[in-house]
Amino acid sequence: MLKKDLCKKIGKNIQVERQKQGLTQETFAELMNVTWSYVSKIESGVINLSLGKILEIADYLKIDVSVLLKL
Repeated sequence: MLKKDLCKKIGKNIQVERQKQGLTQETFAELMNVTWSYVSKIESGVINLSLGKILEIADYLKIDVSVLLKL
């Protein structure tokens, strides 16, 4: 698997979990104290997230990190 494909998959997982909780990109961005465009870039796989940031996002979503790392 290529790095860009992995970033896109993790981003999609984040998007799915965010939507399951009824959060818009804007409200999730406010929760994380970032801009909505940053959330958009994460979900589209443009940003290569560190493991620490993935753990942080899992905490914000109150889910196990394995859900976000699921391939």
